[in-house]
Amino acid sequence: MSSRNLVICDREERYAAAFASFLMKKTELAFQVQVCSRLAQVEAIRQENPIDILLVGSSYPEEEWRRIQAGHVFILTESGKKTEGLDGNTVYRYQSAEAILSEIVCKYSEKGENEELFFRTVKSGDMQIIGIFSPMHRSGKTSYGLELGQQMAASNNALYLNMEIYGGIGGHFPEGGHTLEDALYYSRQESKNLGMILTTLVGHMGQLDYLLPVRVSEDIKSVELADWLDMIHQIAEQSIYDVLILDIDEGLRDVYGLLRICTEIHVPVAEDASAKAKLLQFEEELHLLGYDDVRRKMVKKELKI
Repeated sequence: MSSRNLVICDREERYAAAFASFLMKKTELAFQVQVCSRLAQVEAIRQENPIDILLVGSSYPEEEWRRIQAGHVFILTESGKKTEGLDGNTVYRYQSAEAILSEIVCKYSEKGENEELFFRTVKSGDMQIIGIFSPMHRSGKTSYGLELGQQMAASNNALYLNMEIYGGIGGHFPEGGHTLEDALYYSRQESKNLGMILTTLVGHMGQLDYLLPVRVSEDIKSVELADWLDMIHQIAEQSIYDVLILDIDEGLRDVYGLLRICTEIHVPVAEDASAKAKLLQFEEELHLLGYDDVRRKMVKKELKI
């Protein structure tokens, strides 16, 4: 797919240059970025190549920027309030670059025109799905999962999803940011553009991308297996990620069905006899319930808790 063109036209040249620099570092976004301070420059660019997206400062007269033919126009406003007559395509300029990009992608996706305009898939092959699971509480599996994710992210595009009922925002994770519930929401939309939107939702721990755990336990307890599988399928098909790490809670619905789709399952195990006895009981239950395929995927990781 050839790169598309995004043009930023703003009188605050430093602001426009800083936002353009941010966009150009997002290697998963498949467009070229150009910066202007005058609408005449924008028109000159359009004469050479079509403009797919135009971000224009609200200080320019509306009748002038409306004359420029562009696929989609977003107005950078001084106020967070929606402006009448601008078709809803207004974006508050004084917020983080991530938040601005997220607004643009979400507004664009609402139109159902996600034909890879933004997203360039750069994964090297089939996505590896690593489940982190333990039938024991306080097994250290979240710490293990994050450490494993950071190791994997050194050589792969890796995404960590905490699927625990009580994931502990404010512990391993910061207070603010998008959660797993946001990803589920977008995966359920008719436009099915999760891969594109995911680039604006994830947080970063070094090279590892992640989403925060859900904030309300009932929001994850009620999720059906089909919804999990659909979301994971979209991530595998649409996103840049080579590795998906699922930190899975035993309290999820149809948890064995979720474990079944994993490429491998890492099971942190404490050294004490009680923990090992619980793990043995879990393995016997898998056999009795017909999940020997899950048992074969298990990789035990002895940890000192």
